[in-house]
Amino acid sequence: MCRMAASDGTTHLVATPHCNYEYPFQPEVNREKLCELQAALGEQPKLLLGCDFHLSYDNISAIIKDRGSFTINQSRYVLVEFDDQFIPENMDHVFYDLQVAGLVPILTHPERNPVLHRKPEMIYQWVTRGCLVQITAQSLTGGFGNTARRLSETWLARNLVHFFASDAHNTTRRPPLLSLCYDRIAAEKGPDEAARLLRQNPAAVIEDRPLPPSPEPLAPQPPKRWFSWFRRR
Repeated sequence: MCRMAASDGTTHLVATPHCNYEYPFQPEVNREKLCELQAALGEQPKLLLGCDFHLSYDNISAIIKDRGSFTINQSRYVLVEFDDQFIPENMDHVFYDLQVAGLVPILTHPERNPVLHRKPEMIYQWVTRGCLVQITAQSLTGGFGNTARRLSETWLARNLVHFFASDAHNTTRRPPLLSLCYDRIAAEKGPDEAARLLRQNPAAVIEDRPLPPSPEPLAPQPPKRWFSWFRRR
């Protein structure tokens, strides 16, 4: 997977093991394995460490005490994964607590979340409160179905997307490829926008810098209303 990504033009990869109740999260073991893999690969691609952070009470308490074990390359940025079935009503308070602790939440693959399929307007609310959004590259190119593609296109058009990532799991169905997504954004929104989303913003994260200026997020469009011209007698 690392060699495939390098051949596709990727220079840096962030390993993001799950951090939830199902999988034990072992930062020291992760660091050791990452060093072994980097030694086997050589200098390219450069491997960094983070996690897919599940928003549980225990996890939030742990990251506030020791953010370096969970954030991307020990930066201020943390990938946040929602539950597929339920998003608590107090999520605004959760994000506020993380931000007060100096952390910047990056909402990972919201376009694939069934709850947000029903309430896509929630993304605008969180972005305007300081959260960032990461879309899976294959979602934009149709690899995760029409709903994920449509939401990716809508949020991109409304300036609600900050990153596109491979979210790779293997070399076949979920490969670590980004060039197709990059080329599509460059063709539709211009090369500067493609570079911002897939080069400049990711570079700022792994270097623990603020993101460069981005277009103002646009509020969601109100739903269409239909009026009847006829009525029954």
